[in-house]
Amino acid sequence: MAGDYERRMLRVVEHIHAHPAGDLSLDALAEVAAMSRFHWHRVFTAMTGETCAQAVRRVRLHKAAAALVRTDRPIAEIAAEVGYPNLASFSRAFERAYGLPPGAFRSRGDFPPLLNHARTGDYPMFPIEIATQPARRLAAMPHRGAYIEIGKTFESVGAIAAARNLWPHVRGMIGVYYDDPDAKPEAELRSAAGLAVTYTAPIAEPLQEIRLPEGRYAVMHYKGPYPGLAAAYKHLYGVWLPESGEEAGDHPPIEVYLNAPQDTAPEDLLTDVCVPLKD
Repeated sequence: MAGDYERRMLRVVEHIHAHPAGDLSLDALAEVAAMSRFHWHRVFTAMTGETCAQAVRRVRLHKAAAALVRTDRPIAEIAAEVGYPNLASFSRAFERAYGLPPGAFRSRGDFPPLLNHARTGDYPMFPIEIATQPARRLAAMPHRGAYIEIGKTFESVGAIAAARNLWPHVRGMIGVYYDDPDAKPEAELRSAAGLAVTYTAPIAEPLQEIRLPEGRYAVMHYKGPYPGLAAAYKHLYGVWLPESGEEAGDHPPIEVYLNAPQDTAPEDLLTDVCVPLKD
């Protein structure tokens, strides 16, 4: 239910406020939220309108600003107390947020609020159902970088499949997406472009075998160009999942491509976005 997700988000925010110099990494905060590390940050961002990194930075700098105005403690000490052991990096971050370096901010003496301009927005809605997805065996290649550019990796996988006469074994085209694009730099995003193949199909380098488990999934039936998927994900994670009473499982989301851009207009592309659910 939505209330349970709200409590988890509040627990994370309270933890950030209470431990500004602590370990506030994505994995650490996922443990605080008691949610799968593959999915919780997407839920947080879709529900709050800001990434965890933005929330952590906002809280840290707000606490620093209060300490600068209300105490005469050394700036380096305040910086370390809110998680910035490097004074130079603290000064840069503070000036970007408040428009003044820490010393000048202290001299001015007032304490304007650091506004949170996060917006959750109106996300496009597509049909979502809970369905059992079969276990699958993928012949795949890893992709590193922007998800929208994974098409070139799929083309490489397809070329290899043709050269090795694997197409009689192919049962579908599937992408596996390990990281939240709002949580990592684009160049560090990890995904895999795969073909679902029979269990007798030979898989050899540079192809890699990936096994996807059978299980319950939230399946969003998306129709439209691939760049629109990002906004559709936000509806699934920020609206549908909290209201469903379900909890995301411990595997990354996958996308099942039901047709291909080579012979389909962008507005007619069909993609099933599948998020695993706990039993």
